[in-house]
Amino acid sequence: MFTRTLTICFLLSALSLQAQNAARLVSPEVLPDQSVIFRLKSPTAKNVQVVGSWKADKPIPMTRIDSVTYEAKIGPLPTDIYEYRFNVDGTMTLDPGNGFVTTGGTVVESRVLIPGKLGNLLATQPVPHGNVTAVWYPSPTLGATRRMQVYTPPGYEEGKGTYPVLYLLHGAGGDEESWISRGRANYILDNLIAAKEAVPMIVVITNGNPDVVSSPLNRPLAESTKDASGPAGMASLKFEESLVNDVIPYIEKHYRVKADADHRALTGFSMGGYQTQNISNKYPNLFKYIGVMSMGLFSSYRNSQPNYDKEKHVAQLKALMAAKPRFYWVGIGKADFLYDSVTKLRGLYDEVGLPYTYRETPGAHTWNEWRLYLTELAPHYFK
Repeated sequence: MFTRTLTICFLLSALSLQAQNAARLVSPEVLPDQSVIFRLKSPTAKNVQVVGSWKADKPIPMTRIDSVTYEAKIGPLPTDIYEYRFNVDGTMTLDPGNGFVTTGGTVVESRVLIPGKLGNLLATQPVPHGNVTAVWYPSPTLGATRRMQVYTPPGYEEGKGTYPVLYLLHGAGGDEESWISRGRANYILDNLIAAKEAVPMIVVITNGNPDVVSSPLNRPLAESTKDASGPAGMASLKFEESLVNDVIPYIEKHYRVKADADHRALTGFSMGGYQTQNISNKYPNLFKYIGVMSMGLFSSYRNSQPNYDKEKHVAQLKALMAAKPRFYWVGIGKADFLYDSVTKLRGLYDEVGLPYTYRETPGAHTWNEWRLYLTELAPHYFK
């Protein structure tokens, strides 16, 4: 009798769970034409919107289709990954029907992948995969033990060969996890390497905020409530010295790398683009491959650098030219708020005669640009 009762309870429980799953909304639903339907159950909500990176964060109203369900259809969208959230009566929330999220600093968002050429590069494919390791390393320059992420390409652990290194920097508000969680850097490299479009390389992703040691969830208890100072920390130039004096020596001691300028690349966006300029300008013989994403002449943006010394900058650029970088790249979205600063930076480079490759896209200051740029830059490095 007990066994029979237990069996009936189990069946009732299973049927209940099946009914719940059947009633669960599908959100997001990617249609064959690459349109997307977003759905949300909220019986008490009065106003629901979806806000996403496909339209520079402009909210799209969701329509009530029954007593409890809101829905919105957008697109077709170009192949890519898009981050989004729901705005429910003024409160931002994740999509409860979507288990895929991205993180960057303190920002967590739902995400949807649109298949196609770019989306497939960002997706997990059935190819050999590299490893991503969280590494705590000493930083005497900053007086702390800090955290970074290190991508090693497929075959690194089993082999004995040496590899070139890309030092990949994030923007303000991000951390050492941003290029992995939001940027998909490891999957981009996996897929490009498998297609023989990129050279196998190590990728080092540091935390570019000099006043915090790691991403929020990984900070020691004593620093768990500490916030990055953002632009103030960026302007201190402390991170740049730490990367040169602490990070690069650590990587070259603990990993099998080709430890010369011909096999080092430095790339970053926004704040990381500013740091990329500072490092390559001050240390012209350290990197032969340089990529500046979504950052121009920093001093030209709202007087962000009141003590800017053009004569010193020009002298640095001339020294960089003398060092003969193999590839210098500048990219910006036409709708990016820093577009004018990039125009001024290009004007200075043209004035000095520094050769560079320029890439302009239609988008704004978003991960849609930075992921795309990495897919285009990586194949140029170390060839």
